[in-house]
Amino acid sequence: MGAGDDTAPAKAAMEVSSVSSSSTSASTAPLPPPSVLRSVLMSYAYVGIWISLSFSVIVYNKYILDPKMYGWPFPISLTMIHMAFCATLAALLVRVLRVVDVPASPPMTPRLYAASVVPIGALYALSLWFSNSAYIYLSVSFIQMLKALMPVAVYSLAVAFRTDSFRRASMLNMLGISAGVAVAAYGEARFDAFGVALQLAAVAAEATRLVLIQILLTSRGMSLNPITSLYYIAPCCLAFLTVPWYAVELPRLRAAAASAAGPDVFVFGTNSLCAFALNLAVFLLVGKTSALTMNVAGVVKDWLLIAFSWTVIKDTVTPVNLAGYGIAFLGVAYYNHAKLQGLKAKEAERKAAATAVPKPDDAEAAARLLPEKDGRDGDRKN
Repeated sequence: MGAGDDTAPAKAAMEVSSVSSSSTSASTAPLPPPSVLRSVLMSYAYVGIWISLSFSVIVYNKYILDPKMYGWPFPISLTMIHMAFCATLAALLVRVLRVVDVPASPPMTPRLYAASVVPIGALYALSLWFSNSAYIYLSVSFIQMLKALMPVAVYSLAVAFRTDSFRRASMLNMLGISAGVAVAAYGEARFDAFGVALQLAAVAAEATRLVLIQILLTSRGMSLNPITSLYYIAPCCLAFLTVPWYAVELPRLRAAAASAAGPDVFVFGTNSLCAFALNLAVFLLVGKTSALTMNVAGVVKDWLLIAFSWTVIKDTVTPVNLAGYGIAFLGVAYYNHAKLQGLKAKEAERKAAATAVPKPDDAEAAARLLPEKDGRDGDRKN
């Protein structure tokens, strides 16, 4: 896990200073050691920030939506507040403050937006809607256990869309993860079929979105960081959420407004700020470390949420729950390990290909030697 500033120690390590001695012989100063400790500490800091914010957003959403806590069971409305807030701040960062640049190659044309961003925005709206709705019916700990199915859904869809190849070992691992989640579900004390269906639908929508990002954007050479992703996708997501909000929640909101006070501005403002800060943390974590680091950190975050749900919220976590999630956890850990090995293999292939390419000077020297050799051969024949 390397931080983005390890180039500074590397440059310093390449600098050599010569000093003159009394015996008129020049000696080379020892190379300064790279700042490995600082790099590791910065990486852990980025991981800690992301885990803290992700943890806070999940617990905050549960607090707002759960009827036994804050008691505002309107998940579509909450998601729309998040999207409106994030879209506004993303536009401010991109267009006014110019903290990040919009992709220029290829440029985001209306045709590309309609063909690529709109489907991704629709799936993102479904994912957020279903996942936030699940907090009304399920415990935080059980939702984290169900989220362990994400690698299964992503890999299955990637094979179906031919963005990944079928491997027997990978599929057996996916079956192991699924079996572990099934055991955890069997041991759930507050099992709710509708809540489980909502969370599984959220996993399916999110997995489809991730695969489509690779097909519709990455394959076309377009790379979006979390800020530009919000800039393009949040308004689209907000527009899609308007339809179910108008049909499902607007009548209930009108009835609730007639009998109760309006929503607390401080609660929803800080909740939206946490959601936006989480996207900034993703930008830092992936940019300074890697997406794989975020996956590994996500496993740690899930265990922390399970412990918090058990000890603080007082959700029931049974031994069968833990045993099932333990099986799924081992499968997810193996999945992340396999991805890491694959990345290392690709990096080794890339370096091998780079070293195999002849240098321009070598090619020019070989081109000069060929005529000379031909001339000598001709003299010998004569």
